[in-house]
Amino acid sequence: MIYESFQEIRNFRDSHINNTDHNHFQLNHLHDEIIQYVINTAILHITNCLGPPPSPFSFFVMGSAGRFEQSTWSDQDHGIIYQNPSDAAKDYFLALGKEISHGLYTAGYPYCEGGVMADHPLWCKSYPDWQRQLLDWMTEASWESIRHLLIFMDGRSLYGETAYIQELKTMVFQKVEEDHLLPAILKNTLHVKKGIGILGQLLVETHGKHAGQLNLKEMAFLPYANAVRVLAIQDHLQETSTLSRLSQLKIKGKEFYKNQFSKLLEYRLLFGNHSDYEAGHYLPIAYLTKVQRNEVRNIIKNGMTLFQSVIKLVGKED
Repeated sequence: MIYESFQEIRNFRDSHINNTDHNHFQLNHLHDEIIQYVINTAILHITNCLGPPPSPFSFFVMGSAGRFEQSTWSDQDHGIIYQNPSDAAKDYFLALGKEISHGLYTAGYPYCEGGVMADHPLWCKSYPDWQRQLLDWMTEASWESIRHLLIFMDGRSLYGETAYIQELKTMVFQKVEEDHLLPAILKNTLHVKKGIGILGQLLVETHGKHAGQLNLKEMAFLPYANAVRVLAIQDHLQETSTLSRLSQLKIKGKEFYKNQFSKLLEYRLLFGNHSDYEAGHYLPIAYLTKVQRNEVRNIIKNGMTLFQSVIKLVGKED
C-alpha cells in the first residue's frame, strides 16, 4: 500500500500503535511496516520531482530499529547504499534520504541528534564508496571510526537490494579478523553506566524529570547488546537483533541470556514510561513489586556478567 502523504501514515501509526503495546515483536513489525510506507511515499514524491531512482539501492535501518528492539517511540537511524557511483546518483539519493527523513519525522520518529540518517553524505553512499569508507574506518581504528563501524554493523535492509549490506558486512568480518580489530571494537563499548550499587540497590536517577527512575537503555540494554554484537562480529553473523544473535552464537548459557533479555524487553514495554522518545528509556520502579524489582536487578546483574565474560574472552585473544 502507498499513502499519498506522510500525515496519513502518522494517522495509521496513531491508530495502530496501542494494539501492539504489550507485544514486543508485533510492535517492531509495525515499526517496520510504517517505515516501509514512508519509504514508498518518499520514492513517489521524489519520482514526481526528479524521476525514478537512477540505480538499484538499499535503504537500511540501524540502532534499535536495526536490532529490531524499538520501543513505542523511536528516533531515526538509517542509511542508503546505491549501486551507481555517479554525482547525479549521489544528488538523487541524498534528496531521497532527506525526503524519507522528513517523512519519518512527520510519521512520529524524531530526527537522530547525531545525524545518523540517509540525508547525510556519511550515511548515503554508492556501494564502492561504502566499501572505501568501511575500510577507512577500520584502518583508522579510532574511537569515533569504530563507533561508526558498530552503528553500521547493526544495519538491516528494509527496502531494495538486501545483498548490498550483507556483502559489505562480510568484507568487514574478514578485515576485522585479518587485522585483529576485535579488541579495538570491544574498547569502544566498555563505558556502561552502573545499574546496581555496592549494597545491591538499583541506582535510579537522583534529579531531573526522571528522578526515581531507572535508565534502562544505559544500565540494562547496552551491556547485553554491546557484548552480543562483539561476539556476533567475531563469529561473522549477519543477524542484527540481540536475540537472533544469541540464538546463533556458540556460547555457554545463551538460552539463559536470551530469557533475561526477553524479560528486559517485556519490562520496558509493560512498565516503561511511553509518553515520548526520551521517557521511553526509563523505568519508574515505584510501580514495581518487590519481586519485580528483584527480577530487574537480576537482569541487570546478569547482563554485566555476560559483558564481563566477553571482556575476558577478547582479552585472551588480544
